[in-house]
Order: sequence, then C-alpha cells, then structure tokens
Amino acid sequence: MLADYQQVYDPLSHSLGLSSIVAALPLVALFVLLGVLRMRAWLASLIGLAVALIVAVLWYSMPVGDALNSGLLGAAFGFFPIMWIVINAIWVYNLTVETGHFDVLRRSFATVSDDQRIQAIIIAFCFGALMEALAGFGTPVAISSVMLIALGFRPLKAATVALVANTAPVAFGALAVPITTLATVTKLPVSDLGAMVGRQTPILAIFVPLALVFIVDGKRGLRQVWPAALLCGATFGLFQYLASNFWSIPLTDIIASLASALAVLAFTRVWHPKEGYIETGEDEPVRRGSTPEPARRSGATDGDAHPVAVAPARPASARPASARPASDPAVRDTPAEILRAYAPYLIIIVVFVIATRVSAITGVAPTKPGVGGSGLESATHIYHWPGLHILNGKGKPVVTTFKLNILSAAGTLLLISGLLTMIALKVGVGRALRSYGRTLAQLKFAILTVMTVLALGFVMNEAGETQTLGLWLAGAGGLFALLSPILGWLGVAVTGSDTSSNSLFGALQITAASQAHLSPTLLAAANSSGGVLGKMISPQNLAIAAGAVGLEGREGHIFRRVFGWSIVFLVFMCVLVYLQSTSVLSWMVV
Repeated sequence: MLADYQQVYDPLSHSLGLSSIVAALPLVALFVLLGVLRMRAWLASLIGLAVALIVAVLWYSMPVGDALNSGLLGAAFGFFPIMWIVINAIWVYNLTVETGHFDVLRRSFATVSDDQRIQAIIIAFCFGALMEALAGFGTPVAISSVMLIALGFRPLKAATVALVANTAPVAFGALAVPITTLATVTKLPVSDLGAMVGRQTPILAIFVPLALVFIVDGKRGLRQVWPAALLCGATFGLFQYLASNFWSIPLTDIIASLASALAVLAFTRVWHPKEGYIETGEDEPVRRGSTPEPARRSGATDGDAHPVAVAPARPASARPASARPASDPAVRDTPAEILRAYAPYLIIIVVFVIATRVSAITGVAPTKPGVGGSGLESATHIYHWPGLHILNGKGKPVVTTFKLNILSAAGTLLLISGLLTMIALKVGVGRALRSYGRTLAQLKFAILTVMTVLALGFVMNEAGETQTLGLWLAGAGGLFALLSPILGWLGVAVTGSDTSSNSLFGALQITAASQAHLSPTLLAAANSSGGVLGKMISPQNLAIAAGAVGLEGREGHIFRRVFGWSIVFLVFMCVLVYLQSTSVLSWMVV
C-alpha cells in the first residue's frame, strides 16, 4: 500500500495569506543569508534547505521521509545533468589554459581591432556568450574579464563589462540547462519554453552591446561605435530567435554567438570608427600622439579613462609594440597554433551538431518510465523515483521521475569533446586526468551549492509551498504579468543561477498564471528571461568577477557599477512581458 502524500495549499487556518508567509520562509532565509549577511553560497543554501524541510514537515504535514526524498531527487537532478555539464565544460577550458592555447586564443581576438570598444563587444558579448553556451555558472564572467585585463582594460571596467554582457545569453546557457530545468519543474514542453524565451531575450540582446560601448566610452563611444554594436546585438538576437524557435534549443547561444562574432569581424574589415579608444590598465589611458597625463593616485576611485582623438582603429598586430599594453606582447602565432586554439570549441560544436542530427534521424526518446529509446537514446531510462508518491491538491499524481540519459546528455557529449580535444592539443592521458581532478576540486563548492539549491526547490515544489505562493500572488490578476520577471530576477540575484531560479519559481509562475488566466508558457519563460538580469548583481558572480580581476573585497564597487543596468533592463523586460500578455503583443506568445 503506497503512503501517498497529498498537497494542501492553505495549511494555516485555511488562510492563503498566512500560509504564504510560512511558505516564503525558505526563500526569505536564503535571500537574507546571501544578499544581506553575504554568507557563503553553499552554507546559505544548506540552511535554506533545512528551513524548507522544517516548513514542509511542521506546517504542511509532509512525512519526514517524503520531504527528505524530495530533496534527494532535486540534488540528483542538480548533479545530473546540470553539474555534469559544468564539470566537463570547465575541464575542456582548463585543458586550453594548461597547454597555453587560451593565450593564443586571446591574442587572436586582439588582432581584430585595437579599439577597446570593439574588443568589449567581441570578447565580453560574443565570446562570453559562447562560454555561457558551453558552461555558464560564472564561467563567462571569469574568462571574459581576464581576457579584457590582458588587453589593457582597467580592472573595475573589465569586471563591469563582463557582468553586464552576461545577460541575454544566460537563459540558453550551459546548453540550455535553465530551459531544461524549467521544463522539468513546470511539466511544460521544452520546445514551447525555449521558443517563448527566444521571443523575449533576443529583443534584450539588441541593446546589450550598446550598453557595453557606453560603459567603456560613454556617449562619445555610442556616437562613434553604434553601427558595430547594433549590428552585433541585432545579429545575435536574430539567430537566437531562429535557433530557439526552429533549429536547436541547446545550440541556440552557440549559433547566435558565432553569427554575431562573424558579423562584427566582417563589418570591421570595411568600417572603422572615426577615432580609436585605447587604455593601458592604469588610472589614465596612454594617449597615442600626445604626452600621457599624470595618473591620478589619490582616493580609491576607479578613475574612468578620458579618450583622445587617435587614428582610426587598426588591427592590434599592425600597431607598434610601444602602443600595445604590456600584457599583450608582440607574439606571432602560426596558423596551426591558432587553429589548435579554436579546435576545442569547433570540436564541441561539431559533436553536438552530429549528436543532434543522429538523435533526430535515429533516436526516439523514451516516453514512459523504464523504457529506453533508440539511437543515442538507447541508454536512456526514466525511473520512478523510489519511495516518493505525491498527489496534488486535486488528488492527481505529481510526476516524480528521474531521467538518466547517459549517452545523449550534454555533459557526456562535452566529455567526448574533451577526449577529442586531448588529441587536438596533444595532451597525454595522465595530464588530462590530473586536470580533471583539479577541475573537480575547483568546482566542489559549486557542485554542493547547485545540488542544495535544487534540493530546496524540489522540497518546496513537492510539499506544495511553491503552489501556495503562486496562488497568493495570483491575486494580482492580469498585473501579475508585469511582476513575473521580477521573481526570476530575485531568484538569480540570490542564487547566481538562472537554473536555480527556474527551479525555485518555475512551478510558482505557472500556478499563478493558471489562477490569473494568463499563459503558463509566457510566465514560465518570463521567469527565465527576467532572471538573466539578476545575474550581474548576484553575490556569487560579483565575487567571481572581483576575484578574476584582482579586486577581492571590492564587490560593492562593482555592484554599484552594474546595479543601474540591471534595473533598467529589468523594467524593459517587465514591460515587454506585460505587453505580451495583452492584445498588443499577444501574437508573440507560443
């Protein structure tokens, strides 16, 4: 006889308002511990999980075994497929660093233009989007900011640019893990969610490169470099829309990032800004053709550089060594070395394209628990999570399954790509294994954090806590569409992950949508699209950026630089989602 647990959404005196206060306690605890007390993410998430378990058992009368088992299911999903992707993606990146090919890649980017406004677009936005597509979880911020520093950007500006750039691609990051997670917790089709997000974030993408140019060089930069910035954003947005709606959701950011990078590369071959912009990493830029002004040394401010008129931007390889930043020495890389530097990323793209096509032609994914598919899905099994039997408020079973797709998982494909990268970069087995071990050590707290946050989200969902909040918020009626992106923004601001935010609030969004007679797909997608704008202000990503550029302890300075951009973009997204919920833009809804 199965001991089913049936969810109750108003356990406190049958009052939805009082029940919502109790249901929100795990989230409040997590927000306060991370956002106010600045506690370490893994510890804050553990405490938040403990609060969620207490609320589930004491107020929602969920059996202790079911509560713990729900958390275990969430933790399992946090490791596979989510962290399985991150581990192998970071391993591939670490191989390029240890073999010196990452430096070759950096120098290759520098040859595009010596105008740092163009470099910000190419590296922080285009290449950062590629890194987000392959790994996510803070990787783009760390890599992009280091590359910008190497090209002469001052630390605070490099961190700011990297954080603001890491927005539009986030929803499809780590091969669309946030979308996959959202589909898991909402039970909505991945294809519908991906398509809907692909009708929101591409519009945002148009403006992000323009914002980066403004951060680097203010209004002057916008006047001179807007054609390249607009072309980059529009191209990225167009291909993000096309890929997410018609081609491949996991490959969306890969396609969009490469397309936008190629567009800018081609454009800069026939167009140059009227004046160039170069910094040296010091308080003031070295101005070509003039005597450098004394550097400002007083105070702890960043000291924005003030540009001067210089010749139209030329490829970095063409400028004299004296004009290059000290961190960018004149090194001539052979075509073979450059090809090997790009090889890991080309390999990943080819492997995923082949896997996608093979699955489309021969692979039939399992549709029932315990039934395998064919092709790459032949090793896929869907299991009923043992011992967990949940009924919703209407007495209908809640799906509690775990999908183990060993061959077709994105993390496995990245592992295969890493093995091929070993051959391309001539890395021995012993060295590769040592690198993998260092990668695991590097990510140990990230693994714990993601697994714990997912456990917290699953406990809240299975106990009915999330549904309680959704029913209460649905009281806003049609105006909830205006608030929907804010929930995602708050979730990412606290957890640092669009994936975790979708796990926390995905079910809440569709519950509120149902009560307010709004599209569940629209509001679930709005959670992810709004969430990308909280990435730049999350304590975890601020810490990653500060550590990467050597500004440990100055996260507050970086926060003040990016907070305004986060709010401006969030307001834009809120208005967009609200209009999509009305007759004005309802034609955009899937």
